Amino acid sequence: MEFPKELKYTKEHEWIKVNGDVATIGITEFAQSELGDIVFVEIETVGEVLNTHDVFGTVEAVKTVSDLFLPVGGEIIEKNPELDTNPQLVNTDPYGNGWMIKVKMNNNDDIKNLLSSDEYAQIAG
Repeated sequence: MEFPKELKYTKEHEWIKVNGDVATIGITEFAQSELGDIVFVEIETVGEVLNTHDVFGTVEAVKTVSDLFLPVGGEIIEKNPELDTNPQLVNTDPYGNGWMIKVKMNNNDDIKNLLSSDEYAQIAG
């Protein structure tokens, strides 16, 4: 299973890639494999300012629905429009075309509380 070194991770299985004060967020390869086939991604928080650990959306798989938790506080500035018609991108390319949202971070120090790829690999097994 892949956990790219350039990303940071949460215990709730989200990944985050930071570029300046904008973070791209998705769920990990481990998370999508546990969920199974993704059939719907619901994100209705674009334009909202949320805090760290707030729910920013849900992902629906054949067997379950799971909340998506924000790893850093900030304004949701974009959602991946491709997921509206092709939610399976989360299964096939979780770290690339399967990204979920972009956030303008309030505090870059939030990143210090996230896990490295090695730390996350210990949790995900």
